[in-house]
Amino acid sequence: MGYVLLEGGAEFGGRMAEPDARAIALAGGPDAPIAIIPTAAAPDNNYARAGGNGVRWFRSLGARTVAAVPLIDRASANDPAVVAALRSARLLYLLGGFPHYLGQTLQGSLAWQAARDAYAEGAVLAGSSAGAMVLCSHYFDPQGNRVQPGLGLVPHSCVLPHHNTFGKGWAARLAAQLPGVVLLGIDERTGMLDDGPDGAWRVYGQGRITLYRAGQAATYPAGQTFMLQ
Repeated sequence: MGYVLLEGGAEFGGRMAEPDARAIALAGGPDAPIAIIPTAAAPDNNYARAGGNGVRWFRSLGARTVAAVPLIDRASANDPAVVAALRSARLLYLLGGFPHYLGQTLQGSLAWQAARDAYAEGAVLAGSSAGAMVLCSHYFDPQGNRVQPGLGLVPHSCVLPHHNTFGKGWAARLAAQLPGVVLLGIDERTGMLDDGPDGAWRVYGQGRITLYRAGQAATYPAGQTFMLQ
């Protein structure tokens, strides 16, 4: 089994180098193939620019084999070339944007199965903002103003991205709607990666992770570890 990296947004700069460089190392080092997945930026036709930003960022961290995968709709989510690119990647990075579009595009697709296969073989699955949201069991769709089922890679969880700006405003409502689910408030320029001892999550970057569980909130700064389950 591989690793999961969840980030709170405002990626590709500053101390985001810390979790992303760690992800590159866990993926196998500078020559490990990295797939940037810009699906969430497709609804406003921003996927080409967003994908290019991701490629440039990971190359700036020393990665040598980075490509933006043209997964932008349901058809391309089942395209054999896209599926092959994801299955062979060692780090798969889901960009931010529109979470419901991303979730609906990937759910039940051959591309998502390929990503799960890569993860089962040791790859790192990463996401920022919308990309992190859909990897969990539930996510909040701000466009539809409702909770949606996620892809389920991280069970019993729901990410509140951009927690230090607007995400914390979702906490009370989602805690009421999702009893028994851990809410993961992730600040911008901050990530959580399950590379700690015994599967613990470690905090990287400039901000904090806030866990809302059973009516209580606990905060973890960079360098600290915590268990989800």
